[in-house]
Amino acid sequence: MSEPVSGSGVPIRAAYGPDDLPADLGRRLGAPGAFPYTRGIHPTMYRGRPWTMRQYAGFGTAEETNARFRELLDAGQTGLSVAFDLPTQMGYDSDHPRAAGEVGRVGVAIDTVDDLARVLDGIPLDRVTTSMTINATAPILLAMYLVVAEERGVPASALGGTVQNDVLKEYIARGTYIFPPDASLRLVTDVFRFVLERELSFNPISISGYHMREAGATAVQELAFTFADALEYVRRAVRAGIAVDDLAPRLSFFFAAHNDLFEEVAKFRAARRLWATLLRGEFGVSEQACRLRCHIQTAGSTLTAQQPLVNVVRVTVQALAAVLGGAQSLHTNAYDEALALPTAEAALLALRTQQVLAFESGAARTADPLAGSYYVEALSAELEARARALLGDVERRGGAAQAIAEGFVQEEIAGSAYRAQLAIERGEEVVVGVNRFVAERPDAEPTRVDYSALAAKQVARLRAERAGRDGARTASVLEALGAAARERAAPLMEPILDAVRARATVGEITASLEGVWGRHGGGLTGLPRAG
Repeated sequence: MSEPVSGSGVPIRAAYGPDDLPADLGRRLGAPGAFPYTRGIHPTMYRGRPWTMRQYAGFGTAEETNARFRELLDAGQTGLSVAFDLPTQMGYDSDHPRAAGEVGRVGVAIDTVDDLARVLDGIPLDRVTTSMTINATAPILLAMYLVVAEERGVPASALGGTVQNDVLKEYIARGTYIFPPDASLRLVTDVFRFVLERELSFNPISISGYHMREAGATAVQELAFTFADALEYVRRAVRAGIAVDDLAPRLSFFFAAHNDLFEEVAKFRAARRLWATLLRGEFGVSEQACRLRCHIQTAGSTLTAQQPLVNVVRVTVQALAAVLGGAQSLHTNAYDEALALPTAEAALLALRTQQVLAFESGAARTADPLAGSYYVEALSAELEARARALLGDVERRGGAAQAIAEGFVQEEIAGSAYRAQLAIERGEEVVVGVNRFVAERPDAEPTRVDYSALAAKQVARLRAERAGRDGARTASVLEALGAAARERAAPLMEPILDAVRARATVGEITASLEGVWGRHGGGLTGLPRAG
């Protein structure tokens, strides 16, 4: 019988002992809250306060999303996480022909700052942190968030949260990029500049391995390619004149939690150690600046439409891995997400899962409870070594942007996805309810939503808002934004803010930039290196 392997192909022995521990275990571990942060970024971790329970939500209209947020906050959620529909992500207004059939389907439709104000109606922005999963149009949505607060009299200094702003992974795994890569990266670094200059308590980026993992990456690939992207962003920031010591503490990361409990715990521990040593080794930043802060989401790709209630168990295992691994914030998926957008009942159960882990399981009572486990320490060391080796392959190609341009990253992930699917189809990997333990009764039917009526309502509102604004003022600020885009060194966030204040739409702001830069057709050929 062949030896079993982890999801990343690491051979797993029947038992582990002292001889399997790294020789320099003490140096690798350190103490909780101390470099290299293997055991967590805070000395007492969750004893001070639990991780942020940040359930991801957003669908249909702004009012519907607001109602879901209020329900979750009333139920004990401690942070917001906003999902946007595809037209918003791609910079199209809801009445654009390419938005047809997609308005409000996978997130909330946001055309103007007033839409975002409706999403956030009645929510205390100075007491709740907000994460926005948005990338190509991240500067626009960040500007809208700031204007909503401004018009409510909430000072920018009182706001907290994260804007994802990670465009490189869009070229790898999701495809919701808009502009050519060099222009996209200019926008990313301008958000860095703006947040640091304004001293905002906002993370200007959430560097995401999650979406690569959802596309089929292994745990090792998730680590290596996420940190390759992170290094690319930091190097470009340095080239733009941003001090690493200022930027590094504001970087945040976004990882997936999958079913392989111990590999996932080991992955999070290895991630902190690897990032700390990479950042300190190349840039010489302070140890404090090397702390890796991460949001974790349970793995949507593992959810099954067959026997969907079994997903409750999968999500619980994955969330436990995140907690044992030291997450700073966590989203737990609803059991019915393989069928449709989650129902209110399923979303509440997902939140309750986190609360049981935090307050009943005992998993939060001590920092890094699996430290010293022969198995977990050996696996942490092995994942770190393999991720470092794969990162070396990326670096030898000239860094993340060049490796993506050559198709290396995409091909590596596609190969892993293919092998994983083949193993499921052959029955080598068991998926309960799919290729083993299949139920005889029919599977559940998804909830039906009338998206055509929703889209018509959103389009009517958008057109009314366009008609009611000062058109000359809007045209003037959009012209100024285009002029700034033509100047290589000009700031962009400030003219974007002016456009938002003048009620320019997401589509109009995008079109103003697109008029200068064009819309990217695919691939990264010719992308300049970070230097």
